[in-house]
Amino acid sequence: MKAFAELTEREILALAITSEEEDGRIYMSFAEDLAERYPASARLFEQMSAEETRHRHLLLDQYRGRFGEHLPPIRREDVKGFLRRRPVWLTKNLPLDTIRKQAELMEFESRRFYEKARDHTTDVGARKLLGDLAVMERGHERVAENIGAATLTESALEEEEQTRRRVFVLQYVQPGLAGLMDGSVSTLAPLFAAAFATQANWPTFLVGLASAIGAGISMGFAEALSDDGSLTGRGSPFLRGGVCGLMTALGGLGHTLPYLVPDSLPDHFRLATTIAGVVVFFELWAIAYVRARYMDTPFLQAVFQIVLGGAIVLGAGVLIGGA
Repeated sequence: MKAFAELTEREILALAITSEEEDGRIYMSFAEDLAERYPASARLFEQMSAEETRHRHLLLDQYRGRFGEHLPPIRREDVKGFLRRRPVWLTKNLPLDTIRKQAELMEFESRRFYEKARDHTTDVGARKLLGDLAVMERGHERVAENIGAATLTESALEEEEQTRRRVFVLQYVQPGLAGLMDGSVSTLAPLFAAAFATQANWPTFLVGLASAIGAGISMGFAEALSDDGSLTGRGSPFLRGGVCGLMTALGGLGHTLPYLVPDSLPDHFRLATTIAGVVVFFELWAIAYVRARYMDTPFLQAVFQIVLGGAIVLGAGVLIGGA
């Protein structure tokens, strides 16, 4: 993957062209999905698709005048910093609110791309075009926020509140949730393997502590290096890496701390393991709730995925430790 700063002006324009083409197809998919249920909103998406096509033609004219007919094969997936979009448009009969949120995110990303691309370009004509497109995408963002206002029972949120929530999710919830999931689930196997292998609290605590801290450092670096935040608005990589690493460590420490139960208490190992099991139960349900609350995942689906995965990892640790 290439960093945005490494792109040439030719590659920037080519990337903008392919992105507009892809966004236009996605909006038409939304329009087809909504046509029977919400025809007014479907027409808005058709208009947005047509607008993306017009943007693409403007960009093609600019590109053709400077670089000729051949477009380099560059896509958003080839550039570090672009959001990895979930292919929700492949799912039929999506809730209107889910489609609206996806459209908001797409326009938010497009606007940030054009603002960054404008500052990176020296050609006067290209700078003007990219700046104009950034302004247009800001208008599209407002349109996306209000899609379905007449058909949804809840009033559309204010623009500032929408932006604040979106940035909060990008900068804190996503990296924090990824860390919490990894810390809570991945440390189960080594912790409970050590517990059932040693039948002793202190060695088990040390294994859990090492697993939690090691996972936190690993996830923190992985998150920080995955995206510099310049295009996606996800904020400082150090902030996201810190949030992800901290939540990973906390996720692992939650079910590790019970093994600090002193040996002076009767049946101390059984007591510590019971408390750890209860903590794991609440951790997995908390993760399922956050996924349902902020990531638009159906609650029962989130519970099934997280609880089942955690149970499998925990079971693997118990079997290995008891072997």
